[in-house]
Amino acid sequence: MIDFSLAEIAEIVGGELHDVPDPQARVTGFVEFDSRKVTPGGLFLALPGARVDGHDFAETAIAAGAVAVLAARPLGVPAIVVKPQGRSDSNADIYAHDEDGSAAAVVGALSALARAVVTRLEAEDELIVVGITGSAGKTSTKDLVASVLRGSGDTVAPPGSFNNEIGHPYTALRCDADTRFLVAEMSARGIGHIRQLAEIAPPQIGAVLNVGSAHLGEFGSRENIAQAKGELVEALPVDGTAILNADDPFVAAMADRTEAQVVFYSAAQPPAPGADLWAEDIELDDVARPSFTLRTPTDSVRISLQVFGEHQVSNALAAAAVGLAVGLSLEQIAEGLSHHKNASAHRMDVQTRGDGVTVINDSYNANPDSMKAGIAALAYTAAARPNARAVAVLGEMGELGPDAEQSHRELGEELDRYRITHLIAVGSSANSRAMATEAENRGITTSVAQTIDEAITLVDTVLRTRPSDYSGPGGTNPGDVVLVKASNSQGLWRVAEGLLHRSASNEKTYETDK
Repeated sequence: MIDFSLAEIAEIVGGELHDVPDPQARVTGFVEFDSRKVTPGGLFLALPGARVDGHDFAETAIAAGAVAVLAARPLGVPAIVVKPQGRSDSNADIYAHDEDGSAAAVVGALSALARAVVTRLEAEDELIVVGITGSAGKTSTKDLVASVLRGSGDTVAPPGSFNNEIGHPYTALRCDADTRFLVAEMSARGIGHIRQLAEIAPPQIGAVLNVGSAHLGEFGSRENIAQAKGELVEALPVDGTAILNADDPFVAAMADRTEAQVVFYSAAQPPAPGADLWAEDIELDDVARPSFTLRTPTDSVRISLQVFGEHQVSNALAAAAVGLAVGLSLEQIAEGLSHHKNASAHRMDVQTRGDGVTVINDSYNANPDSMKAGIAALAYTAAARPNARAVAVLGEMGELGPDAEQSHRELGEELDRYRITHLIAVGSSANSRAMATEAENRGITTSVAQTIDEAITLVDTVLRTRPSDYSGPGGTNPGDVVLVKASNSQGLWRVAEGLLHRSASNEKTYETDK
């Protein structure tokens, strides 16, 4: 962060200094809301939560070297205190138990400080802000964009999915005088949210990936989701660039909502009419890593991705469009994309055990579109291996509203379409039951697990059951592929980690898969 004095920060956030011996003491480190991460010279954010109140850790943060605490009440330690203004009407989880508005006041101060940092850096022409939104693929695309841009300058991008009213300003405050690019992932739970995030760190470049059915329960319709996602392009300046997925009609229609230059990309085969850059000759290797030719009207380059799934081609095109918008050559873009490796945990993380079983851990999040992409990657990877079984370990998708049960039932259809051989459905909700029932009705070998440990055991049983046409040694069948996917709240990453850490080589018995 650009360093500020405590007096300057108090003025920026509209707070008062309490127990501060030197108002000119400067904050030279990062802003942290976890007292365990505080470093000397930093600022501690005392964030009240449902289970833990950051105000209780103020003394710990000061002892760790924080210059002061940004808080909603005096604490007897150096603090910048902002006044609560009453309960917020936001539907964010952080405000669910915020009766007096303390959390809202602290988050508002965080946002104001982030805006001051970004405004100063943009005014000095030191910073270009890239905003990314969409119903699916935001985090993967954010990571790809960061890999493309890092070759041209210091780049700040959020870890994982820091894309809301806390994570977004927290990430922006990582920028300093050396930062050339801020890659901002932007999520929304309702109309107006992305507009608010864009006010904290005004983007010069905005990419909208897709409008799907994720969060349909909160928005009510895809039209409303499109309205919210399009707030990103509305926030762009006249000399900015809007990057739009021409394969999604909801996204393509957003061109009319901005005065910025519009760049369309397309991963469809053949490409959508009017695309400014597109993919041709898409190929997948034996673990579904795509290669393709990136084309523009005047040039082309071959790109081989190190991430998994054909859906990553579209994400890579969006990242390439960002690279072109900041003046990079196709060769520089290809270099960044081809060397990029998965940067965020539990997202299409593909690992092969010592016994040859491959586990695709895509358990961080799930919606109908990303589920379909994951199932397709599972099917392709298994099809490339002799005698391989494709095992899907699927949990519930959250925030889908009244169509949730039907959306889960359609996953059963999708598993059948891709000829997935086994399903382990995790959970006892109506949604999980609908998915399992549909899959079983379609002839897919289906089991239901109530717990993480039970899911691991059921998968392990499948892996140790010899296929009837298998002629290799006992134990597991080398080449079997397991996909683990659900909304993050289901915690299925523990299934993936349990499978990866389980030593299959110690087991010598096997059964026959009828």
